[in-house]
This record gives sequence, C-alpha cells and structure tokens, in this order.
Amino acid sequence: MHYRRFGRTNLQMPVFSCGGMRYQYSWEDQAWNKIPDTSQDNLEATIKTSLELGINHIETARGYGTSEMQLGHILPKLPREKMIVQTKVSPKPDAREFRQQFEQSLQFLQLDYVDLLGLHGINTREILHDSLKPGGCLEEARKLQEAGKVRYIGFSTHAPTEIIVQTIESGQFDYVNLHWYYILQQNWPAIEAASRHDMGVFIISPSDKGGQLYNPPNKLVELCHPLSPMVFNDLFCLSHPQVHTLSLGAARPSDFEEHLKTLPLLEKAQEVLEPIIDRLEKEAYSRLGREWWQTWHQGLPTPEETPDNINIPVVLWLFNLALAYDMTEFGKARYNLLGNASHWFPGNKANRVRELDLRDCLRDSPYAEQIPLFLEECDRLLGGETVQRLSQQ
Repeated sequence: MHYRRFGRTNLQMPVFSCGGMRYQYSWEDQAWNKIPDTSQDNLEATIKTSLELGINHIETARGYGTSEMQLGHILPKLPREKMIVQTKVSPKPDAREFRQQFEQSLQFLQLDYVDLLGLHGINTREILHDSLKPGGCLEEARKLQEAGKVRYIGFSTHAPTEIIVQTIESGQFDYVNLHWYYILQQNWPAIEAASRHDMGVFIISPSDKGGQLYNPPNKLVELCHPLSPMVFNDLFCLSHPQVHTLSLGAARPSDFEEHLKTLPLLEKAQEVLEPIIDRLEKEAYSRLGREWWQTWHQGLPTPEETPDNINIPVVLWLFNLALAYDMTEFGKARYNLLGNASHWFPGNKANRVRELDLRDCLRDSPYAEQIPLFLEECDRLLGGETVQRLSQQ
C-alpha cells in the first residue's frame, strides 16, 4: 500500500480508503438481533481484508444505516492505534441534534473517539452558513474535539464548485470529501484551494459516481486498454499529488482486487495515462466535435436560474458521456435521479423542455439555440423511471 500525508492532520493516509456505505445490512437503523450473521460475517471479512492490505482508513456515516453498528462489533477487537476511523454527521439547524447524532455514532462504533469527523453534506450556501454561525454545528464539533472525542474536523460535499471553494476558504476544516474523476473534473479549483490550505483531499465514490466502472460499456473498456476503466480512473486521480485517497465502497472482500492493480503503476502514471487520455479525447472529438467538447459548459445557468429547475449542466454532461463513450446505463441512473435527491443532486430532468422558454437563461451560452434540442434528445435517450438515492431505497 502507498500512503500520503493527509494535509495538516499529518495522518499517513492510504491512497485507498474503505468506504462503509455498501457492506451494511440496511439503510435504516435496526436492532442488533435483526442483523443476519451472513451480513456481519461479510462486513468483518471485508474490514479484515482491508487492514491486511494496508487500507487502514475505515470511513462511514450516521446516515449509512446499520454500518456504524455493524462496525462496532469488529473495530474494538482490532488495534485502535493502527486505524484511522472516520464518520460523518449531517449538519442540523439545532446543534444539539447534531451532537446527539454524533454521540449515537460513537456509541454504535463502540469507540472512545474518531480520528475524523465530517460535516456530512455541506451542499448549499444555507447549510454552510448555518454550520459556521455562532452556536452552529461546527462550534459543536469543536467542543467534541476539545473533549477528545474527535481528532480532526472536515466536511463532505456534493455542492457546486464555488460553494466548495467558499467552504474551504473559510479556513475552518482540516479535510474535504468531494467528487472528482476523469469524467467529472470541474471541482479541480476546489482541490487546488484545499491544497493551498493544506487540507486532506478524499475522493468520494470514484468507481460508482465516477462512471459505474465496475460495469463499464465495451467502448470504454476498449478505449482504456490495457487498463480497466476502474484502474485507469484510479490512476488518473492518484497521478495528482493533491489527491490523497480514493474511497472504495467495498461490498465484499473481493472488491479491493481490481483497485490494487493501480499501485505498481503509480511511479509511471503519466507514461501509462497519456495514450489512454489521447484516445478518449479523440473519440469524444470524433463523436461530438472538439469545440463542443471543450466549451459546452460555458455560460450555463444553475437549476435555480432555469425554468422548471432543469439542471442543464448535468443533463448535457450525461448526454455527452452517453454519445462519446456509450455510458448510457450510467447516464440513465444519474439522469433519473434528478428531481428526487434534494440538495444531494439538485435540479430536474428535461422531460418538460418543449413547454419552456429557455432563451433568457441561456443568453450567455454560445450554444443557446442548440441546447433545447439536445436536452430533448437527452430525455428521449436517458429518460425513464425515477431513481432513488441509495439511502432512500
């Protein structure tokens, strides 16, 4: 295993982390006697495999159902000083509720402290403001830190880049959990800001939100050869020293195996990546045109600025990936989540675009005339039944 300094925490963080949102039994809290032995045995085998591989960062959240409770039946049996344990608690309008949620987390984990506590889901300016205000959740987290129950405080986010940067520039956090992959690079300014503030950088869900790379389309497999799309994306992310760790949402012990193929390639990452990136770019240019591929995002409105709250940037992004790389199944999964995921994945689909006048909101886009047609075509290609977030299922 390779390790990187996790910003100003000075923790030696493995480049892969064992994320805890896929090996739990239920997304709802359950009594311990409701957890099947098969589920607990699998979780414990996953954690033991993770530690044997040197992946000693175990990450979970209060919002991950039975994950913390199940971890609490294995973590106290393991050498505490050799593990980095992170949990996350969503900010609350009442900081006392935030503290109660954290105390529940600690009780479930059966630990005296966690190394990392993340404010889970600073996704809007309102949540950021409420978290940072006097008497807010950050102040409560500081009290937990003073009491020795938390070592370092960070935040996780699905926010637009400018809100992530604003949160980082507050100077109040030691690390950030955020999205950034080959197919989704707009958060790079946030990573640069985190680097300036000497913060740890943790990439959320590179294999799932990074393109459902555990089940990639044949075209993407061919373009990424001789690497798998999963290893390519891991290597792309880790080729940037500003990135410290990637979350592997392992559901079973075998889920680590493909990712480990990345490690021997780290020292020659640029050499390995260059021809693959070249092929990916040429294919995108061929399918969509170089100018569109490089400039489609310019001047686009936010969902709040768009009739019917259509999330035009996300819709066009998914449309591009479907056309360039045959990532249709990934596109369907994300597209049909729109309208059903609140601030975690905001805005709506484009299923009513024919009824709307988008001229005003698209006035700054060089593609104002074409975009309504693309939105309509995307809805035909990707539209379908509503999809729920994992935590809603």
